Amino acid sequence: MEEIDIKDFLNYLKKFAVPAIILASLTLIGTVIYESYFKTSLYKSYTTVVLAQNASSETGTTTLNDININQKLIGTYSEIIKSNTILNQVRERLELDQSAAELAKKITVTAVEDTEIIKISVNDEDNELAAKIANETADVFTNEVHSRFGLNNATVLDTATPSLTPSNDTRLRDCAVALLLSIFGVIAVAFIIYYFDDSVKYSEDLEQRIKMPIAGKVIKSEIKQKPGQSEVLVEAYPKSAISESIKSLRTNLQFASVDNGFKTLLITSSTPGEGKSFVAANLAASFAQTGKRVLLVDCDLRKGRTHKMFSVPNTLGLSYLLTETADQYKKYVQKTQIKNLSVITRGAFPPNPSELLASQKNKDLIEELKKHYDLIIFDGAPCNSVTDSVVMSTIVDQVLVVAREGKTPRSALESTKESLGKINAPVAGLVLNAVNKGVAKYYSYYGE
Repeated sequence: MEEIDIKDFLNYLKKFAVPAIILASLTLIGTVIYESYFKTSLYKSYTTVVLAQNASSETGTTTLNDININQKLIGTYSEIIKSNTILNQVRERLELDQSAAELAKKITVTAVEDTEIIKISVNDEDNELAAKIANETADVFTNEVHSRFGLNNATVLDTATPSLTPSNDTRLRDCAVALLLSIFGVIAVAFIIYYFDDSVKYSEDLEQRIKMPIAGKVIKSEIKQKPGQSEVLVEAYPKSAISESIKSLRTNLQFASVDNGFKTLLITSSTPGEGKSFVAANLAASFAQTGKRVLLVDCDLRKGRTHKMFSVPNTLGLSYLLTETADQYKKYVQKTQIKNLSVITRGAFPPNPSELLASQKNKDLIEELKKHYDLIIFDGAPCNSVTDSVVMSTIVDQVLVVAREGKTPRSALESTKESLGKINAPVAGLVLNAVNKGVAKYYSYYGE
């Protein structure tokens, strides 16, 4: 069983803050509405009967023996009070249209501890009727004890009076309970989801957990983008938090390769939808901003979308270039609006993508491109879907694996790591994408 990291869970719990507030508010409103309009108000009235004197006493005074006898009779008398004999007489006297069984549910008989007093309580929607039933029950009971058993030891001590406030007015308590239940319910659901969630989560010990170095993190974008707007945020929003995180990733790669410089970089992921193309495009633009001549090559020959991200044609692309000689590359290179950054799109979907990427022509092309560019970034296909990126990883200087925080299954990442490890791919590390800004501030890698 995997240990639960409390810090991680508390940060994960922040995702449920809004649902918790909404649920608590709805529960609170629902409780108030129920208490105000649907809950039936009940009023409680009570009377007391004291067992003071035994009829057998010749002196007319109460002895210790009388007290002991009376205390033993309390249990018996309590049952007599709720008997059909007593309750049917109460019904007839008050002309009630309810049965003795229904009336018994409204009456509670309790013995006051360490005394000879019996308390008869009645709950009813009508406060005046509650008092009448309590008084009538006590009166019928004392009369019955005297007439049927010849005893005069039961005497009414206090008569019942109508209560002005409901006995079941528990609005504050019910609201507090509803509020706590809704909050703890959300926490319980969050814990269950967190416990069974296999996705990669940003944490202090993530490197130890996945056994892979963390090359950097990309903050989740808070920028409201319109449809069709450029996804190259480092150019459109250079001062944004997400742009700063891309620049930080760039710096980490430069420092990690200070002794062994790299000119070719493959960016891949485990599964589709993790943001590898977004990271590739923005990282390429970030390197271009430093004055390097950068070429972004879309080698996801099946579903690559570099042409869409930079709004360039896809009529000529890599799939066509790999059918020609390497020195023909220039007519396939397209300049972008970003200075120093050019792209080669994927071209048409070929029938044999993996074979094309593994071909000698591709290796010759890469060697040719390295003569003309300072850095070549390849946007590869997801590793667990096809073998394209595994093939590409053998002919580049470094590989970055992109995982989406809270989405990428750890099992998928493990599979990617295993596939790349079998061929000793030069993995520079993991890029955790779409990291919550608040969580990212809590933890820090590489002294950021």
